[in-house]
Amino acid sequence: MKVIKPEELNKNVFSMIGKEWLLVTAEKEGKVNTMTASWGGLGVMWGKDVAFIVLRPQRYTKEFVDAGETFSLSVLGGERRKTLNYLGTVSGRDEDKVAKSGLTVEREDGTPYFGEADTVLICRKLYAQPYDPSCFIDKSCDERWYPDKDYHTLYIAEIEKVLVR
Repeated sequence: MKVIKPEELNKNVFSMIGKEWLLVTAEKEGKVNTMTASWGGLGVMWGKDVAFIVLRPQRYTKEFVDAGETFSLSVLGGERRKTLNYLGTVSGRDEDKVAKSGLTVEREDGTPYFGEADTVLICRKLYAQPYDPSCFIDKSCDERWYPDKDYHTLYIAEIEKVLVR
């Protein structure tokens, strides 16, 4: 894979995140875990190129993201939809889903990602905060997306490196 600057990324981020999906991947105590994400974004914050992701408290991957300083976002493309569905519905608490996925874990500066990815963002956490239901201006978002009150934690992370095939 080739390293490019974040501003050289030539992908529609709305399609990349919302349609192709991302794999959020992190490591804790020598074990790698991942989950599918279709919510998040890319932009500029505090003078840095950033990615933001949101993780629900019950997601096992959240423990891995919380444990380290970095995580990766891997974009595999539509031909891997079956694998992405599996990684988004099976918990790493129940089985070694990374091994069963058939994907290859590689590392960039110690951060795990998937070698089969077309695009990888290596991210260093800058900020994390659980959503506060009192902050919803449009109350229908709370009602629709949080009937169980399992509010996401928002993570803002500096994009340290972009890898492309």
